[in-house]
Amino acid sequence: MADTVLINGHIWTVNSQQPEAEALAIVQNRIVSLGKSSEIKKLIGSQTRVIDLKGRFVLPGFIDTHTHFLNGGLALRSVQLRTCRSREEFTRRIEAKTKELEPGSWILNGDWDHEQFSPPVLPSKEWIDKVTPEHPVCVNRFDGHMVLVNSLAMSLAGIDKKTVSPPGGEIIKDPLTGEPTGILKDAAAELVYAKIPELTLAEKKEAVKAALKEAAVNGVTSIHDMSDASSFEVFQELLRSGELTSRLYVYIQIPEIDVFLRLKIKSGFGHPFLRLAGLKGFVDGSLGSETALFFEPYSDNPKAYGLLASHMFPEGIMEKRLSQADQAGLQVAVHAIGDRANAMVLDIMEKIIRENGPRDRRWRIEHVQHLRKSDIERFSQLGLIASVQPYHAIDDGCWAERKIGSERAKTTYAFNSLLQAGAIPVFGSDWTVAPLSPLTGIYAAVTRKTLDGQNPEGWIPQEKITVEEAIKSYTVRAAYAEFSEKEKGSLEPGKLADLVVLDRNLLRIEPDEILKTRVLLTMVDGRVIFSASEFEGYKE
Repeated sequence: MADTVLINGHIWTVNSQQPEAEALAIVQNRIVSLGKSSEIKKLIGSQTRVIDLKGRFVLPGFIDTHTHFLNGGLALRSVQLRTCRSREEFTRRIEAKTKELEPGSWILNGDWDHEQFSPPVLPSKEWIDKVTPEHPVCVNRFDGHMVLVNSLAMSLAGIDKKTVSPPGGEIIKDPLTGEPTGILKDAAAELVYAKIPELTLAEKKEAVKAALKEAAVNGVTSIHDMSDASSFEVFQELLRSGELTSRLYVYIQIPEIDVFLRLKIKSGFGHPFLRLAGLKGFVDGSLGSETALFFEPYSDNPKAYGLLASHMFPEGIMEKRLSQADQAGLQVAVHAIGDRANAMVLDIMEKIIRENGPRDRRWRIEHVQHLRKSDIERFSQLGLIASVQPYHAIDDGCWAERKIGSERAKTTYAFNSLLQAGAIPVFGSDWTVAPLSPLTGIYAAVTRKTLDGQNPEGWIPQEKITVEEAIKSYTVRAAYAEFSEKEKGSLEPGKLADLVVLDRNLLRIEPDEILKTRVLLTMVDGRVIFSASEFEGYKE
């Protein structure tokens, strides 16, 4: 007899051998059977939990292939600047936060976006100095590649007009006075980060638990976390206490490669709920911060081409580390946004693959936002995974052409072109850069309607993809990207009972309705970790 059965639903399995079913049965944490409700009911015993779906839509649990999970949890409790539209509102929210904190406490995170301001100007220390005399401030742009700090934070970090920008970063200075404006890009922010007190383990655990709740509400059952070695301790503690409710596949920063090499750890080592994925590297920054690296200058700033990230210094170190990773059998995921950054990492990976010979690497490039047309087919040729975040297309699409022009934009967020070229696109959120909501990501990939309402037919509409393909990139393809396609990513006998129940059938509704769709139930390992009122009583 089954431990749990779900009956009377519309189940899209993402399994081509049995695409649809009405019901499924679970024993312990595995699916044992799918079929018609009348068939599955035969597996109901006196102790079987029966969930009547009443026609609701069921999918494999969503796999988010790119998050910053601890930061996401921290941001849920931090000052919220993402929706600020003016200097006055920005300052007011910072001031309000100071009243919640003890003097001397840092104000962090924020996720502001100066492109939302009218006019879209960068904030400066003058916006916040008067309201933060006793609180050091380091609030980041939502992409994480630029921060605003106040004068107190700069004083603590020893930053003044004489301070030289470090490799891979930039201290923005007033062109007339030479004084720092408070804006620090990429590696320059590390000067301030080094002065921020380390969070306690207890504080980190509370943040991750908040993040896990957010994942459950959004139907996310597996997380690929772009992390560092210190975060792994937090995840381990939650694993020991049985509080991990999403499966975590954790990448650590590529300068920490010695952790893997010394212990001879291979990618995938760990527990079904917590595994070490491999290494995460950076080639460049972001478009909005003008640190994404391009062959040609920014259209609205002819002096700027972008910046190489600190992981690229000293020259040749990225190739050396990727070669070491390959020889050690490790998976790598490398951040590249500008067209030159993508070309550079493609060249490095191609050289290593050619020199070391074929193996099942499943190496990844993260973001893959701006490509030359000639580089699109290289993903398939090299067997690389294109790890993309669809929400960025409808967010950045509001202003991207102002920065790179219409010609370069033609191969921007090229989801359909990558698919047609035989690449393997996998989807994620980049949370907290974007919402932790696969439904929002699916909507973005399918419609490409920018958030400003200026592209009702879709920005670069030829790059739209179908709902079916978008779902695959959040499920079976995402499972492939972590070497887990035999365990999850589709609903079929023998696979893990990770699934999500939605209130609408994504395959039968108009694309605009995707944003109105609600997650009603989330199940991980056969346990219900979230249930809406419609399924009240099923939560474990």
